[in-house]
This record gives sequence, C-alpha cells and structure tokens, in this order.
Amino acid sequence: MNKQKEAAEYTVSGHKLECPVCHHTKFTTRRTLMNTAGMTFLGIEWANREATNYICGKCGYVMWFMEP
Repeated sequence: MNKQKEAAEYTVSGHKLECPVCHHTKFTTRRTLMNTAGMTFLGIEWANREATNYICGKCGYVMWFMEP
C-alpha cells in the first residue's frame, strides 16, 4: 500500500518555504541521491551526496536542497 505523506509547512535556513510557482506553503518531502557519472561508472552510486526535496502540495513543483 502506497501511503501519501501529509503536506506540512517547512523552513530552510530560517526562511519559510513558499512555492515559486503557485505560492502554496505546504510540502511533502523526500531524500534523493545526486548521482554523478563518475560514481555510476565505478558502481558506487550509494556514495553520492543526498538532497532533500520539497514537493509542493498544490502544484507538485519540486525544490532541491543540499547541505552547504
């Protein structure tokens, strides 16, 4: 069973997130690997850095954030 997460409000670096497309303020989140050609070539994709994705609960726009 695929259970959808409930959208919520988030802040990043002290700023409340707002969708740049529709201005909605509720998002779901997921973690995504930032695959690179070199890591894929070596067969160690698991070693790539991860990004946090915030998906707008209204229009589906995806914002990506990585640790600086």
